[in-house]
Amino acid sequence: MPYTAASTEANFRAAAAILAKRPGCSEPDLSAAVLKRHYGLTGSLAKLSSEVERTVEVTVSDGRRLILKTSTTPEAVDSFRFQAGAMAGLQGAAGFVAPEVLRTSNGALMFEQEGICGYLQTRLEGVPLHQATPAPDLLFRAGSALARLDLALDLVSVPAAQRPVLWHVGCWSRLMELEQYLPSNIVADSVRVAMGEYVEFVEPQLSNVAWQVTHNDPSPFNMMVTGQGMGFIDFGDGCWSPRIQDLAIAASHVVKDPTFPLGGAEHLIAGYASVIPLSALEARLLVALMRARQSALILVNYWRSHLFPADAQYIKKNVARAEHGLAILTPLGVAAGEAAVLAAMSSFRP
Repeated sequence: MPYTAASTEANFRAAAAILAKRPGCSEPDLSAAVLKRHYGLTGSLAKLSSEVERTVEVTVSDGRRLILKTSTTPEAVDSFRFQAGAMAGLQGAAGFVAPEVLRTSNGALMFEQEGICGYLQTRLEGVPLHQATPAPDLLFRAGSALARLDLALDLVSVPAAQRPVLWHVGCWSRLMELEQYLPSNIVADSVRVAMGEYVEFVEPQLSNVAWQVTHNDPSPFNMMVTGQGMGFIDFGDGCWSPRIQDLAIAASHVVKDPTFPLGGAEHLIAGYASVIPLSALEARLLVALMRARQSALILVNYWRSHLFPADAQYIKKNVARAEHGLAILTPLGVAAGEAAVLAAMSSFRP
């Protein structure tokens, strides 16, 4: 069930505390030791950028490239249980690609021992969507693949789906506590309007749309164009949330072209709706959800870049895109937004 009002405050505080911690860069790197101990593997290691856990690329002797995620924080246990469980549950599903979780030497999806936990997965080979040319047919295929991912996730029983996640919509009504970190400009004004609309118009109606386990962060950095189809990585923000949220997040990231009412997100929306038709309420809420997600991204990342100025460039990698997209969507009222979504669903095809 959706979070209750009483649990939202507790989840917000717990989720914010997780993202207020510096990533474990200063911890001893035990990657080689746990790789050998729990998987019987050795190989060359290369650390990758990550906002929370330690992420390492492993190249083993047979040429395979794998991803090892580890953490020494207690809250990472539930996060890794969710991530590993979700990816394991998706194996064999059609219409998209997801990494495969490699089991430990004793057959477990993840390991927990002596204060460190983690899991090992395959590495998807391909081009991140943000590096690809956003042609209409590619965006349509990305949207349809995302819908098929949601259909598959709806059949998966995943542990810890209701753990605290700051990107969960249940936390958004409190994100304006972070507005002090925004620059004083038109972006801040647009964020206030969008989050006010979310609280007054969207949030009261979310219990009337379909909820399920979702990826909850299908950004262009987490969607891969591969030889086997569209791939999805990084399930770390996945949770139990409105299904339409995955579409709102993905669409919010591709709002770029002001000559389109929805900035070119029409093509991705059409692809998603070709697989999972939107309900009348979902079509009415979608643009407001897209604006709220853009605003949430701006708020959280300005806050975190203030906490960790040395990591600000990585933390804010999606902020300029969100600010530009929010500027395009801000003029749309509820009726105009709904009309644009309905037009996209019926008109845009590859």
